[in-house]
Amino acid sequence: MKTLVNRNELELAAPRRIFLRNSFLVAAPVMLGGALFPAREAMAAYVPPTRTRGSTRLNVRNYGAVGNGSTNDTAAIQRAINALPSTGGTVYIPAGTYMIDAVKSIRLRSKMHLQLDPGAKLVAIPNAALKAYVVLADKVTDIEISGGQIIGERYRHQRTDGEWGHAIFIRGSKRVTIRDIRVADCFGDGISLGAAPVWQSAPIYSEDVAIANVVSTNNRRQALTIGRAKYVEVRDSEFSNSNGVKPQTGIDIEPDEGGVAYKINIQDCVIKGNKTYGMLAYKGAQSVTVRNCTIERNGSCGLVTVGARSVTISANTVRDNSATGIFIQDGTNGCTISGNTFYDNYLRLGDQDRTAFTLTGYSSRIERDILRRGTITGLTIGTNYYR
Repeated sequence: MKTLVNRNELELAAPRRIFLRNSFLVAAPVMLGGALFPAREAMAAYVPPTRTRGSTRLNVRNYGAVGNGSTNDTAAIQRAINALPSTGGTVYIPAGTYMIDAVKSIRLRSKMHLQLDPGAKLVAIPNAALKAYVVLADKVTDIEISGGQIIGERYRHQRTDGEWGHAIFIRGSKRVTIRDIRVADCFGDGISLGAAPVWQSAPIYSEDVAIANVVSTNNRRQALTIGRAKYVEVRDSEFSNSNGVKPQTGIDIEPDEGGVAYKINIQDCVIKGNKTYGMLAYKGAQSVTVRNCTIERNGSCGLVTVGARSVTISANTVRDNSATGIFIQDGTNGCTISGNTFYDNYLRLGDQDRTAFTLTGYSSRIERDILRRGTITGLTIGTNYYR
């Protein structure tokens, strides 16, 4: 992956980047009850990859977009995207509030950057559709989405059923970067990654997706869905307060039946306040790493695996979840849990003080923090820290 990014773009994104990274400031080790709890790992700065595209830069205002909070700007923004040459380029959205018809969607093309000014906001117009997406990337390559906000219409949706009203839907696309953006209040997911169906052929997976410095919050289904996708990097982001329709998780790694979600790395993120799980790795999830994250105050378990394969959970802080911190369930194969700090989990049973300790392996005394159930193979519980 490339690590070069335009300096001006980084400076525009600085306030959100600083906010997220401040939650991971390294602290000195703490002695609690005779046990030495480790400091949070120092983070190497992560710069998400810039994708290949041409140098053309178009402003949506020159194509009729108004950004006044009442005009439907969908067609104008699409005109700007369609006006890019075959080599691609950047479509810039200045500060303002742009009303978007999510049934039609802003449809991205290959080799383009949809760049929102920090003061720009895309707001979904209320609709009655079962499926609607503010921004859609369908079978395209080398795209980037950054800046500003995308706000859904969960409070104004015109029907009560359905769960596919997303801010950003990446379908069957490759080499995708989503960065420095806030998404919220969607009828479905904040961000969803999946495959594109192909008639009488295998579906096209999304591949090489980087999500960095993103806040996805208060969405009705979940903050981030990772379906049939490969090589996904999720860094320095917050996934919070999902509520409304199952599964109501922060991050749901759950490919469609028969598919896989492969090589998923989630690092230096905050996953909190979701109605059920903080994170779910479900059947078909393979080679998943969760590292250096804070998983806290979720309405059920912090992290759950069901039928997942090759899962590494390390150096995380898992605390204040209503049920078990980490719940390893039936069919999980090859899971390592090590170097994590746990405290005050299973709060629904009441706050029970205990003397801090370190432990290698499994014991009934840690079942508030790590619980296993069903047929599980290859489970390794290394040294973790508890209080």
